Amino acid sequence: MMSWVKSLFVVAAVVGVASVALAQQPTEGAGGAGDAKKSVLIGHFGSLTGSEATFGKSTSNGIKLAIKEFNASGGLKGQKIELKEYDTRGDAGEAKLAVERLVKSDNVVAVLGEVASKLSLAGAPVCQQAGVPMITPSSTNPRVTEVGDYVFRVCFIDPFQGLAGAKFARENLKAKNAALLVDQAQAYAVGLAEEFEKNFTKLGGRIATRQTYTGGASDFTAQLTSIRSAKVDVIYIPGYYTDVGNIALQARKLGITQPLLGGDGWDSAELSKIAKDAIEGCYYTNHYAPDQPDARVQEFIKAYKSDFGGATPDGLAALGYDAARLLFDAMKRAGTTEGKALRAAIAATKDFPGVTGDITINAQRDAVKSAVVVEMAGDPPTPKYVTTIKPD
Repeated sequence: MMSWVKSLFVVAAVVGVASVALAQQPTEGAGGAGDAKKSVLIGHFGSLTGSEATFGKSTSNGIKLAIKEFNASGGLKGQKIELKEYDTRGDAGEAKLAVERLVKSDNVVAVLGEVASKLSLAGAPVCQQAGVPMITPSSTNPRVTEVGDYVFRVCFIDPFQGLAGAKFARENLKAKNAALLVDQAQAYAVGLAEEFEKNFTKLGGRIATRQTYTGGASDFTAQLTSIRSAKVDVIYIPGYYTDVGNIALQARKLGITQPLLGGDGWDSAELSKIAKDAIEGCYYTNHYAPDQPDARVQEFIKAYKSDFGGATPDGLAALGYDAARLLFDAMKRAGTTEGKALRAAIAATKDFPGVTGDITINAQRDAVKSAVVVEMAGDPPTPKYVTTIKPD
């Protein structure tokens, strides 16, 4: 009798343990379109800490706002979108590991990220091999989408941004001679400098000197002294805001008064905190400007401020928002989150009404769209809309 009772308890215990184990297993096919009770899991990898942390945080905020709005409107056939994100800390190795976790462990249906081109280049091959669509909100180096047909972007690319900067320098600033000051360790900076030089020269300008540095450096005296001797009209610095702020301070201390010009890597509220009034009267190309007289832009800013303590969204937040919304639009058009069908729907995107402009994905999986130029003006200096430069 005791033996039989003991056996019964053993069986019951085994069944109980098995039931708990099954309950703890991840839902298979999470994000599939067939079960309204399941959620759709998407991933984001970004620099949430580190020297360019404002990039990752702003992008994350934009994505979260888009998810909130999409879910409030009914989601994907009643399914809610959920977000899983990992911090790359600005490191390429961490970026690759983050995407591997998202794709292989979390089983996300799509990946958003990164901002820095070198980090997107680290993560993109993982998505391509797994057949999981990836949309980078703001990596502008052309090589990113060349990784494969599952990799997209919603920002313009460096050949156009370089042209926009060169055109503004020649036509608006009337610059004839320019200097380049380039972060030689960043694919973004090197590629953008090449495009600016090529287009500035085509437009009749001359590059008087080219100086390099490595991101994170603290002393730019030697490079700036050489630039001062070259007597140029404008200094093009396609780096990130952390270095640009210090460069601006040191340039003004050396008596360099020419305007500094850069790309979207400048776009952070930290720029004016670092450079203070040394950055006033300087310009950069960007994806949008908070003071653009556009209803779509102003509605986004109002919603963002409401959710994030009154903060004004930068271009990275706007691009994160657009990347997520374009993904959701493609999900609805595809009618499924299966990789191949979702990839095809993203590729077919035409004239999507983004905050950063209407977005059409071309055959290279790049976004065809305009750029804006902003000036750092006011006290403290903040980005002010100057002009829009459209692609040919």
